[in-house]
Amino acid sequence: MKTVVDRFLRYIAIDTQSNAEQKHSPSSEGQITLGKMLEAELLAMGLTEVSLDNNGYLMAHLPSNTNKDVPSIGFIAHLDTAPDASGKNVKPQVIKNYQGNKIALGSSGESLCPTQYPKLLQLIGHDLITTDGTSLLGADNKAGIAEIMTAIDYLVSHPEIEHGKLCIAFTPDEEIGRGADLFNVKKFDAQWAYTVDGGPIGELEYENFNACSATVICHGVSVHPGTAKDSLVNSMTIAAKFQLAMPVNETPETTEGYQGFYHLGSMKCSIAKTEMHYILRDFDQLAMKQRKTFMREQVDKLNTNLNKGHVELKITDNYSNMKSMIEPHPHIIELAKQSMLELNIQPDIKPIRGGTDGARLSFMGLPCPNLFTGGYNFHGIHEFASTNTMQQAVSVIVKISENLAKSVSLPKSL
Repeated sequence: MKTVVDRFLRYIAIDTQSNAEQKHSPSSEGQITLGKMLEAELLAMGLTEVSLDNNGYLMAHLPSNTNKDVPSIGFIAHLDTAPDASGKNVKPQVIKNYQGNKIALGSSGESLCPTQYPKLLQLIGHDLITTDGTSLLGADNKAGIAEIMTAIDYLVSHPEIEHGKLCIAFTPDEEIGRGADLFNVKKFDAQWAYTVDGGPIGELEYENFNACSATVICHGVSVHPGTAKDSLVNSMTIAAKFQLAMPVNETPETTEGYQGFYHLGSMKCSIAKTEMHYILRDFDQLAMKQRKTFMREQVDKLNTNLNKGHVELKITDNYSNMKSMIEPHPHIIELAKQSMLELNIQPDIKPIRGGTDGARLSFMGLPCPNLFTGGYNFHGIHEFASTNTMQQAVSVIVKISENLAKSVSLPKSL
């Protein structure tokens, strides 16, 4: 049986960065490449109904090995890595028995320092895997993939551990918001599932942001600057006024916990036209509605005061808070909590300040909270993972499967 670290290091060697500019699924060829590798491994393990479709969705079943009437449950991770940093030529470093020091990331000049990332000090004695400072690592979400694969391999190799039917899925393009678009819930055939896509040890999440995207298009008037008086309207000036109207204390860098935000993610600028791409996030639906209203009011104010030029606003809903879909099924959370506690892992129940495939899948009839992976600093060159925590994530997946078959007594409320 391969270790979780062996698998992880092989998987991150494949560039699976998703690409929002591509409209087909998957949005990058590397995701199919990784999918084929995983398909072969699942077949070699003896799983049934293994299928990788043309859209990049890989599904498989590990049949029940008990005569008990055990619900079928699933474990899900995503194939792609984020577009925020390069996923090519990942060169991992393994730091044995970390002692709280500053870690140089290859020869890039970048480093991991506990002063900047205090959570490193919680990992004294762990073996860490980092980048070399030229790419992201890919723990989001190849750590989850490696953990699921290793847990299933362990269960196959230990038939004495009773379990019900386990349903496995690896999805494409989660990082660009499309992971659940073509997910076949009926084919997956689980009563509920867990995404394995979280961070530090113990994370157990069943709340996430409500999410919207907003595009603000500022239209100006382009005139040669030599003859521009009273005729040129610089769209970038309009855009700057709009951005300055956004609440300065409601941005990602100033919020935490249950606080929502507005986030200007990118801009395309010229004299005649500037596009600003925002994301809006809030855990409360009413507060999200108020955020949308606030943006519309700012656009209306600008348009009222502009003699020339104008501003457009397009808002698109992306995903909703899965809390309302999971709270009616408290046994799903309690099973994960009790399994962690039996492994001496303290459950850390917190809201996801982001989204997962599980959020949308929960609204598609598949309740799907999120489990930890042991990864940190996702989406950038400072990403790293604890191999100790990755191994504990494998144990949690195995324990959840085992405990469900043991018909663990489950409380009636969270």
